[in-house]
Amino acid sequence: MTDIDGAVVLVTGANGGLGQEFVRQLRERGAARVYAAARSPRTWDDGGVVPTRLDVTDAASVRDAAAGADDVTVVINNAGVLRSGSLVDGDLDDVRAQMETNFFGPLQVTRAFAPALRRSHGAVVNVASALSWFAIGNGYSASKAALWSATDSLRLELAADGVQVLGAYLAFTDTPMTAGDMPKNDPADVVAAVLDGLEAGAHEVLADELTRAARAGLSAPVHERYDALQEAHRR
Repeated sequence: MTDIDGAVVLVTGANGGLGQEFVRQLRERGAARVYAAARSPRTWDDGGVVPTRLDVTDAASVRDAAAGADDVTVVINNAGVLRSGSLVDGDLDDVRAQMETNFFGPLQVTRAFAPALRRSHGAVVNVASALSWFAIGNGYSASKAALWSATDSLRLELAADGVQVLGAYLAFTDTPMTAGDMPKNDPADVVAAVLDGLEAGAHEVLADELTRAARAGLSAPVHERYDALQEAHRR
């Protein structure tokens, strides 16, 4: 279990819809300091929020942030990008960009802050997606599936040091990243569920029914999980 009251927290992607909500609710729950990290950090009307320049895809930037925030007890890897396009015919640079931000980014940040987290017996939260388990997102799904696997590996590796590693999984959420007219989660509800799970010592938070269904569906044969494969399987 991780106590947010008095914690020192780094939030990556803090300028985004989910990131801003993390910062707000962390302070409401008593976090002593929140490093609000982004490539171009914004100002905050809260003395307990420290704007922090951080590009999760740049190793030097990650090292500098870790050196300047060595009192961190909780890392929330929230930064992410979403690009459209086929894995087969789409722009490979878009696929690489998603892997760099959504997989290697959280991994770099966790590695850089690991000494501080081990000292404090702190926590890591990796914000993934229901599309970690459902491949309709092409490169985005592949990057989030990689993050899911890495989260499980990091949890095992850091368990001996008393570091909690929480995977947060969510479906469509009402942020600038998620365009389109479909039912969407309220970011406030998602963040509240994630922070509740953090304080309860959870390994995973499944933030909505669609996510829970995707997770449960992993036990089904692959051709049953995807409509496009069902007819081909019957041939």
